[in-house]
Amino acid sequence: MSVPSIAPRADRVRAAQQLVADRPAIVLTAILVILLIATNVVSPGFIAPHQLSTTLLTAAALGVLAAGQTIVMLTGGIDLSVANTATAAAYVMAQYGGHNGVGAVLAALAVGLLVGLINGVGVGIFRVQPLIMTLGMIGIITGVLTILAGGKDILGFSFANGVPLIPDPVHQLGSGFVVGYVPLNVLLVWAPVSAAIILGLRFSGLGRTIYAVGDNPVACRLAGVRVWQVLLTSYTICGFLSAVSGILFVGLSNAADLSLVVPYLLPSVAAVVIGGTSILGGTGGYGGTILGALILTVLDSLLTLLNASQAVRQVLYGAIILALAAIYARISGAE
Repeated sequence: MSVPSIAPRADRVRAAQQLVADRPAIVLTAILVILLIATNVVSPGFIAPHQLSTTLLTAAALGVLAAGQTIVMLTGGIDLSVANTATAAAYVMAQYGGHNGVGAVLAALAVGLLVGLINGVGVGIFRVQPLIMTLGMIGIITGVLTILAGGKDILGFSFANGVPLIPDPVHQLGSGFVVGYVPLNVLLVWAPVSAAIILGLRFSGLGRTIYAVGDNPVACRLAGVRVWQVLLTSYTICGFLSAVSGILFVGLSNAADLSLVVPYLLPSVAAVVIGGTSILGGTGGYGGTILGALILTVLDSLLTLLNASQAVRQVLYGAIILALAAIYARISGAE
């Protein structure tokens, strides 16, 4: 009698695995709804237009940071320097924003492009392992920022000598709303970036090549694909998007310090993994990352209401990455 009872259970497990593999958006949406309900139970009124729009506002910066991470992970790599790159862009914004707002934005974006280009050259041309290359870049960025900041952890406040450090348009972009409840950073940055990445990965030659390189770089080389160019482009885009994220973060906080975006490194990876992008490359997409960023933002709100420390959150994010990586690997193996 035990045999018949085991078979249906195994069928249900396989059906659940197939659902996660074929329709991850359904599962992720269900998780998001459950988290929203749980947060609303802890803090009644959380599911309200104003609070939900604030959640979107906060998720946008993380979503853009995870966008570059998605592209890199699709190639089979990883960029551990995204948070430090974003912090460096924020530093440039805080240092020079009071004198020339447009120039500060361009300089911040140039920082991201430069870091991404260096990572791309190291990984694509010199074939340095992505983990090692970007880990080394963390040390370089941190050292340079520490020297420029004169050994101080605090880079600036909202004002210095009566001059605003953060240009007002940047502050409005990072924390403003239009039509009451629509975040400006979502309307002007996150939505266009999301559309460009989703459509680009699906329909452009570069997008298809990114998937191919992540799936089998050796076969791509044998087929005549210049893999180094794909990697160089991917890491450069990642650096640029990290700088954009840094601008959104500094606009949201209206100040900058040496650890402004550093705590978001693990969440940027977790959002990608939650979204179903394989850490081995070749599988996934940015649509899932968007849901992953929203899930982590709501989860962070819930943990804040429960007075969880930053250390507890980092442990939780690490556990999520490990657990989901194991689950997706098992599903891929089952297929």
